[in-house]
Amino acid sequence: MNERSAAPGSLALVESLVNTLLDIETGADTLDAAEVRRCFGIAEDAVEDARELRESLRATLLAHAGHPPHREVTPLGELLSRAPLYVAVDERDGSAALAPAPDASLLSRVAAAVAEGLANGTWMRLKACEADDCHWAYYDRSPAGRGRWCSMQVCGARAKMRRYRAKEG
Repeated sequence: MNERSAAPGSLALVESLVNTLLDIETGADTLDAAEVRRCFGIAEDAVEDARELRESLRATLLAHAGHPPHREVTPLGELLSRAPLYVAVDERDGSAALAPAPDASLLSRVAAAVAEGLANGTWMRLKACEADDCHWAYYDRSPAGRGRWCSMQVCGARAKMRRYRAKEG
């Protein structure tokens, strides 16, 4: 849907997961496809947990953009508190980072991605489109960090046209 390049580093995982819901109005969801679940490492019996995580992420990304949650969700912090992580130390240079537990569950990988984004200052730039019929995740690369839409050509243009028509009416 959007022409933006993927979020940096492991935040691309978060962006990709949020964007598995293709159409918020129809509910078209790529997590229904086995090959997509396989890409994320989601077992068939864990799809509902993945959807809960996805929608908690979406609510958080909407908050990053200054918008209220799209619906009531389990708070992301509550979900991430269940994620086993450990401190991985690189023996070559001594650098350290939070890493997913050896089980590499989706929840642990997302928690590690959030931690990486916090550490390098990119987490708050991962946002959800403000368009009520979209809420697609995107990484805001605008200089001021005030991007509002996943796509200026689609969602942004629609919003501007609605405002223009409202002024004329």
